[in-house]
Amino acid sequence: MASEISSITPESTSNKDLPAELRYIQYEHSLEKQYLPSIRALISKDLSEPYSIYVYRYFLYQWGDLCFMALDPSLPLTPTTTPPLHGILIAKLETHSSHSPPTLRGYIAMLAVSSSFRGQGIATKLVKLAIDAMAARGADEIVLETEEGNVAAMRLYERLGFVRSKKLNRYYLNGSCAYRLVLHLKRVGNMSGMVEGRDDDYV
Repeated sequence: MASEISSITPESTSNKDLPAELRYIQYEHSLEKQYLPSIRALISKDLSEPYSIYVYRYFLYQWGDLCFMALDPSLPLTPTTTPPLHGILIAKLETHSSHSPPTLRGYIAMLAVSSSFRGQGIATKLVKLAIDAMAARGADEIVLETEEGNVAAMRLYERLGFVRSKKLNRYYLNGSCAYRLVLHLKRVGNMSGMVEGRDDDYV
């Protein structure tokens, strides 16, 4: 699965009409009825082939504590009031058995920001929250994929310490290539396999 960040723009623009600070919260199962439709709609805007509801539930049911939302601060979040959703990050954390010894690998699966709220640092904030949450759970590394031509996304992740690990040819449905990016939270052995032309640890 690809990280849905094709819409991210450089986070250097400003819009005086936008709230100074959104409300960032961790996803909870009790929020499904209120927010799952909005989550699907926001992410699907940048997908050529939308995911089924079961894909979202696969992540949100098992790793809701690793998924974060950026909400409009103008309304309180209650069972009867639903602040608009302006950003979403969905991730997971699993054991990666191809390493010896096995490592705990985080994966950023989906990331999207409303078009009118891009360039405000929302994506960076969501990614930082996910990194902190996965690190707190003992993650050794975090990976994701992003489109080769998505310069803004590459810069965002590289600013946060991710490095390019592998090029994935024709990875997307439209035939575009992708890069797998890795953030090393802990060293994996001596990483002797990570030399130019080899990516044995990250397949």
